[in-house]
Amino acid sequence: MALIPLSKPLLFRTAVPAHPSHASGVRRMVTAHLNLWRLSELLDNAVLATAELFANAVRHASSHPRDVITITLECTDRELRVTVADPSPMPPRPRAPDASAESGRGLSIVSALVDDWGTAPPDPHSNGKKVWFTLCTGGRA
Repeated sequence: MALIPLSKPLLFRTAVPAHPSHASGVRRMVTAHLNLWRLSELLDNAVLATAELFANAVRHASSHPRDVITITLECTDRELRVTVADPSPMPPRPRAPDASAESGRGLSIVSALVDDWGTAPPDPHSNGKKVWFTLCTGGRA
């Protein structure tokens, strides 16, 4: 089957309340869009990495009941980029928890699943930061 280049990137953005009860909805949203965009080969890694970044943002970056976390999915011919924006300016800190620790492995999990990840400043006139990751689409979007 011949690959048809995208004329423009695919984009989806949503704001989600910064509460753990919304994690399953975030996973379903990523799943639905990747299926719609015919990127099922990226599904498991993208859903798990997004879920980890969402959990980190809820746990470490939200302090007010009205805080929201913005999730953006962007797909080009070459990559899927997922960005999780939260209200805290503090950058994420990878940790090396001891073997008995029940948390602290989120960024290690993300790093193992994705092709690249990092942080970026917030959009103009916004507070906080963005944490993003990319997955290669193999030339198909």
